[in-house]
Amino acid sequence: MTLTLAQADKILADNFAPWVLDLGLSVVEAGERHAILRLPWSDRLAREGGALSGQALMAAADTATVVAVASALSGFAPMTTVQQSSTFQRAITGTDVLIDVRITKLGRRMAFADVTMTADGSQDVAARASAVYALLG
Repeated sequence: MTLTLAQADKILADNFAPWVLDLGLSVVEAGERHAILRLPWSDRLAREGGALSGQALMAAADTATVVAVASALSGFAPMTTVQQSSTFQRAITGTDVLIDVRITKLGRRMAFADVTMTADGSQDVAARASAVYALLG
């Protein structure tokens, strides 16, 4: 059983620090082994030159992965990031970002995920991340 959008949004609201909530992430889709979140454009998240900062993208990828793992588990469970590796391929300016997380392996103690980030309305990948989580519960 996957999470409803309301359940996934509640996981965001209940389990993250205030500065993460300030990113304004919302869940677009939650499935059996994936989740898609939207990071709304904000000038506050842009670096000099007007592109979205890598720090904001990495935080969004990390947060979206928690939602995807929770959806795969049919609910939130304590977990922690073990590793995250990010690559940036093109700048995002003036538009929302879609963060698409796919769980590639879900074990009893570890979860592995691939993350793709694209500017809303574009098919071109702007950034990728891979993540490993330890399941603590």
